Amino acid sequence: MSQQRKSKLTHTDIELMHLRLALTPGQRIQSMLDVRALLVGIIRGRLRKKHPDISEVELNLKLLAEIERSQNARPWPRSVSRRSD
Repeated sequence: MSQQRKSKLTHTDIELMHLRLALTPGQRIQSMLDVRALLVGIIRGRLRKKHPDISEVELNLKLLAEIERSQNARPWPRSVSRRSD
């Protein structure tokens, strides 16, 4: 008796994948750059709020340090299967 595996993707995930597949490679890269700009802006705003009196140069150094830390961070652990094999 075979048991069907449930898809890990939700309907929204599949719809988003179809939308992304419809984009040209240039549009995909532009989308990635837009998201990166948004995230850098969010980090910059948080750092500015935390350190309101530092110069732009110091703020940029803190921003770069935070980005470097995030690149060296370990990814989230995957969920452990409840099945015992």
